[in-house]
Amino acid sequence: MNLSRLPNLICVLRLALVPPVAVSILNGRYPLALVLLLLAAISDALDGYLARRFGWVTKLGQVLDPTADKLLLVTVFVALTAQGRVPVWLCVTAVLRDIVIATGAILYRRRHASWGDGATGVSKLNTALQLGFLAVVLLSAYAPERVPAPLVLVLGAAVFLTTVVSGIDYVRTYALLAAQAGERKA
Repeated sequence: MNLSRLPNLICVLRLALVPPVAVSILNGRYPLALVLLLLAAISDALDGYLARRFGWVTKLGQVLDPTADKLLLVTVFVALTAQGRVPVWLCVTAVLRDIVIATGAILYRRRHASWGDGATGVSKLNTALQLGFLAVVLLSAYAPERVPAPLVLVLGAAVFLTTVVSGIDYVRTYALLAAQAGERKA
């Protein structure tokens, strides 16, 4: 096996974790869902590290990695919202942000034949906060005595704030990139 394909393989494995995480949540098997979510988070960090450290960045990986992240996060948000564990407004905010980003990326790609510069700093912070928030919600679902209620509230507020800010940042960043690309063509 060519080791340079390892980050993409890890992304595919993360995608394969999405259905079991969702089923675990919907069946109230929160400890299993938490373990699977943490495995997915670790795999996200690992594939990114390997790709950057060894120069194993591929065009497929540039699409696969954010797709796996978005699919996992959206699925967990929706499943936990269906269980009444995440407020609908927070789920809608997270899902809408990802729809806006995905739509913008696709439109940018069609017009400029590239995917742009990748995740912004605030977007990476948002992803980390979303994963942390969802993990804490899962932990509180089966061991509420271990999770102070204010922690869930503060993390939820941080997720909301960074979701909105990162969504605006993506729109601004891609609008600037599109304008610069248009100036170069003119």
